[in-house]
Amino acid sequence: MGLIQWNDQFATGIASIDHEHAELISLINFFYSKLTQPSNKNELVDILNNIYAAIHAHFMLEEKIMKKNAYDEYEKHRDDHAHLLDDIRDIAIELDKSAQFDEQDLQTKLNDWFVIHFKTYDARLHKLDH
Repeated sequence: MGLIQWNDQFATGIASIDHEHAELISLINFFYSKLTQPSNKNELVDILNNIYAAIHAHFMLEEKIMKKNAYDEYEKHRDDHAHLLDDIRDIAIELDKSAQFDEQDLQTKLNDWFVIHFKTYDARLHKLDH
């Protein structure tokens, strides 16, 4: 079982965003599976950097759609994206520099993105014309 299971709560009704949400969950679950087995730290850092790149690209897509639709909370949503990217970068730096990795911190950060961020930001994307 992965760390995050896809459910309809993550669906925005925008096919490209929903597809990327599902792919990001798969990437994150792959990373989590590597954490639960003996793995090379460099491999984990590489996977986390790939997740960072995928999330960054996903956020760019969301922001493009929001701009196109004159989304009323664009700046606030964009700022939360920046905060979440900073968190993921910090996790990668922590993992790279230390012998230990705070798995609970990762779970908290992922919860912030897929649950809190979705409920407070992405859920409003339903209202966009697409």
